[in-house]
Amino acid sequence: MSLLAGGHALLVGVPGLAKTLMIRSLADALALEFRRVQFTPDLVPSDITGTEILEEDGAGGRHFRFVRGPVFTNILLADEINRAPPRTQAALLEAMQEHRVTAAGETMSLPEPFFVLATQNPIEQEGTYPLPEAQLDRFLFDIRVGYPDADDEVAILRATTGGSDVTLAPVLDARAALALQRLTRDVAASEPVLAYAAALVRASRPESTNVALVERCVRWGAGPRAGQALILGAKAHALLDARMAVTPADIERVARPVLRHRILTNFAAQAEGTGAEQIIAALLQHVPRPASGIRL
Repeated sequence: MSLLAGGHALLVGVPGLAKTLMIRSLADALALEFRRVQFTPDLVPSDITGTEILEEDGAGGRHFRFVRGPVFTNILLADEINRAPPRTQAALLEAMQEHRVTAAGETMSLPEPFFVLATQNPIEQEGTYPLPEAQLDRFLFDIRVGYPDADDEVAILRATTGGSDVTLAPVLDARAALALQRLTRDVAASEPVLAYAAALVRASRPESTNVALVERCVRWGAGPRAGQALILGAKAHALLDARMAVTPADIERVARPVLRHRILTNFAAQAEGTGAEQIIAALLQHVPRPASGIRL
């Protein structure tokens, strides 16, 4: 859904190989170029964007040549992104927002489609850095990956401990993925649906809400990018359901992955044990759905 909407996704969940295999499988199924960067405390921005090296030509002269980093790809896996310091995390800001990189005095466009999938381990906190708010806001979705159920875990053991090697056949390519992204934006969103998305976002802000839980527990609410993410995510959900119009149910379906990383709680919320999930549930309960106005 995030790829259809043209946005990036942050996967937060249990440690393990499953998330990496899932992302690599996505790249194989789409026949897209895939790069993985293991984020570590000693990683520097040039390790991601690229660096200049000094070369000698055959005539004895010297010149600088820019060597492109792993960000120049279609699908970039930023593995354990919170293990790198904020300065290194910020190297992705321009790439995620503008789909381009400025380095060595030159602005270079990234391959299209460009899609960042980042993983974060919420269990192990030692040696990690919190993601800056500006970085979090660049992610369209915050997807929580829990432990698999019993049947799925047995299937994982069966598939990963045997001798057979599975090769995925591509079902789309870059051209088709871009066409689907354009089609997603063509899905209709009526004025009442746009107003509903805006109302949800505005109600998450303590200074402009009438939701008591938000007033008491939220330090900083969602910004305008959250409204864009709600609409784009809802359009992608409608398209996957073979519909060309967004409904309020589509907005509600994507509200949690869109808002959970954009609502910052305060000390009162931490003392009460109130998290973003409870706040989003309160928003969905208190903000009225748009009515059709049709009477039977």
